[in-house]
Amino acid sequence: MTRKKYTIDFKQQVIQEALETGNNAVVARRYDLNPNMVGRWVREHKKDKLTKTSDAELVQDYNQISKENEQLKKLLGEKDLEIAILKDLIKKKNPHLLTKLK
Repeated sequence: MTRKKYTIDFKQQVIQEALETGNNAVVARRYDLNPNMVGRWVREHKKDKLTKTSDAELVQDYNQISKENEQLKKLLGEKDLEIAILKDLIKKKNPHLLTKLK
């Protein structure tokens, strides 16, 4: 028998209903879940151990990090180009330093 994985949004919905009704067993029957699991989710929610980030927030964070990563790559490329240009200028002005810059 394989284990089911539930999304955070689904868990939060079940927790909210369990807190509103005050009866974990009724909510568990409604969603075809084990009442002990619903009780555990509610306890974890009360202890604030259940992550409150939704899938949409994770996607937003990922997009923000990806955008920042692209900006950093661009900046690094510009710095590498700047260093190459400066090395080239040094080679042209001081050919005797050619062996030291490699």
